[in-house]
Amino acid sequence: MNKTKETFVFGFALFAAFFGAGNLILPPFLGFNSGSDWWLVALGFIISATLIPLLALFAHARLQGTMLDFGNKVSPLFSLIFCVCVYAIVIALPCPRTAAVTHEMAIQPFFGSSSLLTSSIYFGLAFLFVMNRNNVLQILGKYLTPFIVLILLTIIVVGIFSPVGAMNPTTFQSPIISGLLEGYQTYDALAGLLTGGIVIISINKLKINISSEEKKIMIAKSGFIAMLGLFLIYAGLIAVGALYNSQFGSDITRTELLSGLSLKTLGNVGTTFLSVLVALACFSTAVAIIVGTADFFKGLFNNSKKAYLITAIVSCLLGVLVGQMDVHYIIDVALPVLMFIYPITIVLILLNVIPEKFASKIVFRAVVLVAFVFSIPDFLSFLIPAKNLQSIIDWIPFAQHNLGWVLPALVAFIIVNLINRKKHE
Repeated sequence: MNKTKETFVFGFALFAAFFGAGNLILPPFLGFNSGSDWWLVALGFIISATLIPLLALFAHARLQGTMLDFGNKVSPLFSLIFCVCVYAIVIALPCPRTAAVTHEMAIQPFFGSSSLLTSSIYFGLAFLFVMNRNNVLQILGKYLTPFIVLILLTIIVVGIFSPVGAMNPTTFQSPIISGLLEGYQTYDALAGLLTGGIVIISINKLKINISSEEKKIMIAKSGFIAMLGLFLIYAGLIAVGALYNSQFGSDITRTELLSGLSLKTLGNVGTTFLSVLVALACFSTAVAIIVGTADFFKGLFNNSKKAYLITAIVSCLLGVLVGQMDVHYIIDVALPVLMFIYPITIVLILLNVIPEKFASKIVFRAVVLVAFVFSIPDFLSFLIPAKNLQSIIDWIPFAQHNLGWVLPALVAFIIVNLINRKKHE
């Protein structure tokens, strides 16, 4: 079997896995609010939405295990709790968001039905697919993604080469930071942890004789192909959102903006086609998330079918409950959760990428603990009045940008490594 061909196959498969259709509403809205600073916003967004996920795949290439391996150097119990938290988050937020995006883009404009009805039918169907493990969705995903990418590339090319007028100024005080934090909403770093293990299993099933080092190279190259595709789509949509930001009212929603951009570049037929494809792709993503989560909890309970069933039921009920809310609300609700889980996720990814001599068990424990402690103000700032935390925020560098964990984690990493080095001299 041709290793180069398989590398591209896995690269395209990874791209499809990361290409959550619900994420498409994020980049244009960023561009819309960034104006001429769109490239700075794009830089921040690309760091958290493509670079960090790519490093997660590189870490998987080194570990060649499962997501549980990312936190084992802290402790197996910590790793288990972290993984449970990640799965709980993905079924409670990005999974229901796919139903909300589907309603706002493909159902409400054409049928005007309630969001509760949409989410109920949506997750009722999802439950049937999850329990039957139907291959239809895999086939749909295989053919849907190229069609959506083709439409998006058309929007990007037409939008970039057919500017419509002067751009409105940026609304961001710190464009790079705003882009970076908005990139959290893609959940792509979490997806990097979840999907990397699947690629390793798939490579192991191939009937080709390759060494561990060759597997690392194949996973790394596949990840690069996937992230390059995401980079082009995300950056292009941010640019188009900026170029057309004077064509829409300031109160436009994320879903309305994506539909509006497709209407201005592709016309009515293109907009309808995009809405239907995005709805189908969102459904495929939702089912994949629920199946992956149910499989995880099934494995925790000795391959219990009851655990799979209960997880599927809970996931779908959560989907109905959260999915009936509008997309903007789901994104706002997710902010404190992401401020809690993303610092730990990023730290674990980076520590599993760097050379092992700089990432001993004590380094893992110290850096993860410091990142967690110093991210607490970022988490709390979305739950309680800012004035109650102002003295703490003023004391911690970058805390005013919700990145108060970065410098302390870096300092902890350096200090513990220096101590380790002196011990071994």
